[in-house]
Amino acid sequence: MPYVNIKITREDATPDQKAALIRGVTDLLVEVLNKDPATTFVVIDEVALEDWGVGGLPVAEFRRQRLSADRLTES
Repeated sequence: MPYVNIKITREDATPDQKAALIRGVTDLLVEVLNKDPATTFVVIDEVALEDWGVGGLPVAEFRRQRLSADRLTES
């Protein structure tokens, strides 16, 4: 009985996108591990952007720094 927890930032993921994630993860578990879709549970948690961190920074600041760095390398 697989249980998969997907955590994403709360940034307007549509119901269709969430359904695609659930379907895709379930299909992958069926394909790779031969799991029964009827007993495969997928939960999507949306986390507020200010509650998510990466690289030691709040994600919004991390993204700003990456964008600035990318612009410098493009110049």
